[in-house]
Amino acid sequence: MRIMLILATLVAGLFLGGIAAAQDRGPVTNLPLPRYVSMKAAEGYARRGPSSTHRIDWVFKRRHMPLRIVAEYGHWRRVQDREGAGGWMHYSLLSGNRTVLIEGSEVVLRRRPNDEAPPSARLEPGVVAWLGSCNGEWCKLEVEDAEGWAQTAHLWGVTPGEVRE
Repeated sequence: MRIMLILATLVAGLFLGGIAAAQDRGPVTNLPLPRYVSMKAAEGYARRGPSSTHRIDWVFKRRHMPLRIVAEYGHWRRVQDREGAGGWMHYSLLSGNRTVLIEGSEVVLRRRPNDEAPPSARLEPGVVAWLGSCNGEWCKLEVEDAEGWAQTAHLWGVTPGEVRE
């Protein structure tokens, strides 16, 4: 299945003439590529190509899950999850509201962006959190009733060194 997905990616790239895959900005939105978004829908189909007539290769079933957009074509966005799985999804299934996925081991959220700050919560691997501001090394997160700062090294859905206000 994984080999078929890789081949489909290569064929789609050739078929679409390398759409935005090697560019810094998307040809449709003029937004940076790659960039992170989240799933707006509770379920979303990742297709082999950028239309509803293409075969479904992957089904994402987690609302708010972070995804990385790597290419654009019309109303379609080529997305990947943290493991590289994905395909072409209709833009209406995606949101610009950013989330991150906790990676590795348990992450301690801190009240301030430094290791000496008191803890405010502990997050298990796989938890999806809302992304707030980032200073390049730390990002402010919110999950249900908890909020605090976590180092970007423990998060998927934010680029290393990313700064957000």
